[in-house]
Amino acid sequence: MRTLTTAAMFLIATSAIAAEPKIYRDVAYSEPEDASRRLDVYAPADGENRPVMVWLHGGGWRQGDKSAVQHKSQAFVDKGFVFVSVNYRLVPQVTVKEMTGDIAKAITWVRDHAKQYGGAPDAIFVAGHSAGAHLAALVCTDERYLRAEGMSLSAIKGCIPVDTAVYDIASQVKNVWPLRAVTYTSAFGSSEADHQQLSPITHVAKDKGIPPFLILHVADRPDSTAQSQAFSKALANAGVPAKVVPGEGKNHGTINRDLGLPGDKPTKAVFEFLDGLLPDR
Repeated sequence: MRTLTTAAMFLIATSAIAAEPKIYRDVAYSEPEDASRRLDVYAPADGENRPVMVWLHGGGWRQGDKSAVQHKSQAFVDKGFVFVSVNYRLVPQVTVKEMTGDIAKAITWVRDHAKQYGGAPDAIFVAGHSAGAHLAALVCTDERYLRAEGMSLSAIKGCIPVDTAVYDIASQVKNVWPLRAVTYTSAFGSSEADHQQLSPITHVAKDKGIPPFLILHVADRPDSTAQSQAFSKALANAGVPAKVVPGEGKNHGTINRDLGLPGDKPTKAVFEFLDGLLPDR
């Protein structure tokens, strides 16, 4: 009878844990409870003090759902993370400012309840795709949202926005074709002052506690490429670690859907970024 090596037994045990994560669905994070403000928690079957990834879905600020995590929840649990996917109120029910406030509430809830799910309150990361990428970047640069919930930017250990073209909304609205501009003004309004305030790049400054950024974008998408590079440059000029990774051969959908798949280069970049920020875990 063949004897398994210690390494092989470890891999089998890890696979067994990964196959059966603990899943907690539709957990309310606001008071009073609101059907639009709920989250799903995916946690490894055991362990504690695990880093936590908060994920924000896309959908143009008007649609989308926390259930659309594709491979991400399993991939993060496999890596020993607690993965939290968040729903938030949408336009036209609320403004983008109120939407970002919802996300700050969710992040604060995650910090306050992380230990219940095996997570570490001091190791919270925020990421999102498309509109969720914009919201992740905004809540991680404009300190007012987290401050309103009694939390600071420095409590976030890293931010990973995935393919958004609105780090600088005013610039984008001026430079895109008219029909696309309508999409943005329907979400952000027509006021340039609002565009400035809802742009993550506006809030980049030194010594604010802004977390390190990994910025993913579709390699051959000109607007998200230019905006990602400009945002990264602003962060670097403010002394914030920032890296831009273009997704070669991806489109706006696949750069999101493929996250978590073996051999996916953006996924590799994500976990290398996280490993670099979690050297002792």
